[in-house]
Amino acid sequence: MHSYYLNKLTSPSNIFSLLSQYHLSPKKKLGQNFLIDQNIVKIIVHALNLNSQESVFEIGTGLGALTESLSNSAKYVFTIEKDQQLKPVLEDLFRDKKRQISILYNDILNFDLKKFLTEKKEKGIVVNKIAGNLPYNISLPLLRKLMDLHYLLEIAVVMVQKEVAERMMAKPGNKNYGFLSVISQNYSHIDKIHLVKPNVFYPKPEVDSMIVRINFYDKPVVFIEDKNIFLELLSAIFQNRRKNINNSLKTYFGERIEQKELEKMLYCLGIDKNERGENFDLPTYASLTKEIKNIIK
Repeated sequence: MHSYYLNKLTSPSNIFSLLSQYHLSPKKKLGQNFLIDQNIVKIIVHALNLNSQESVFEIGTGLGALTESLSNSAKYVFTIEKDQQLKPVLEDLFRDKKRQISILYNDILNFDLKKFLTEKKEKGIVVNKIAGNLPYNISLPLLRKLMDLHYLLEIAVVMVQKEVAERMMAKPGNKNYGFLSVISQNYSHIDKIHLVKPNVFYPKPEVDSMIVRINFYDKPVVFIEDKNIFLELLSAIFQNRRKNINNSLKTYFGERIEQKELEKMLYCLGIDKNERGENFDLPTYASLTKEIKNIIK
């Protein structure tokens, strides 16, 4: 069976046949949208710039369309899939590629990716490229998880909801600029690769998608004095977008920072207390984090 389906895993008729044969259907709660367009698969693989000696980690095996294509370009493919019910079809499809393709049946959000990448590296297998069609319902925490591992990664080529991609790339003052923009741009440079319409998926999502390439930095753009305070600062600003910086910080940190100290801090940093925090750049967030750490109770 598997030899017939391999290299045809994006054919709609073959996908329907596979689903029927194994009594499967896409699970909405897992955000399953199977790729049915070989051109999109090729675009993702090409953007990874793989060579035959490299290894790649795929997020979301699905029915294996991208997995198969990656295996033709890389030495090893490590792919993670949450849906255990896909195991019979994937085991059949990749029966002859067990040495090259390793399928991990796990939830990527709970999976210790840092430990996995580090252990592989210690064994001489460098896995610093990520690929995947990210389920919309987990894309935000998943992207944050990848940013935290920037120092272990080189690039990630992922498909996300178009709105999420725009938020990753948005600049200060833009309506899409927010928490994800700041985190993404401190740890990486984002390239827009390709806009993807819903008709390349089964079932069709209700929104457009975008393929982006995340080029990770070895070191962040700005040094963050205290990561927890940094995240709190971003929450304070972007949960209160309509408020000026003084009121945003007062609302969030009011019980831990006296008003006089807050205003003095903003003055010393040369920040107009009536300015909105959504207009700030990375160095300003870093400076605010450092000073808040110094004066917080």
